Amino acid sequence: MQALRADWSYWADLLRQWGLQDLAVRLLEAAGPLTVLGAQALYFLQPFVQNDALHALAQTLEDDQEMRAFVAFLQRERAP
Repeated sequence: MQALRADWSYWADLLRQWGLQDLAVRLLEAAGPLTVLGAQALYFLQPFVQNDALHALAQTLEDDQEMRAFVAFLQRERAP
């Protein structure tokens, strides 16, 4: 579980740089069980994009508790 969370800062920084952090939080909160489909899409991309952080994100989206913890992490990491 800690290994999955190690990449959360990477994703938070990337979303913040692109100005998508608030949108990502809203989408993840609204998507609920549909995040599993997002995880499957990320798994599908893996042969084309070799990225451990992408795999960790897919695993996070598959687990409802981890996904909620990730959303809470993104909310805490918002730029002031």
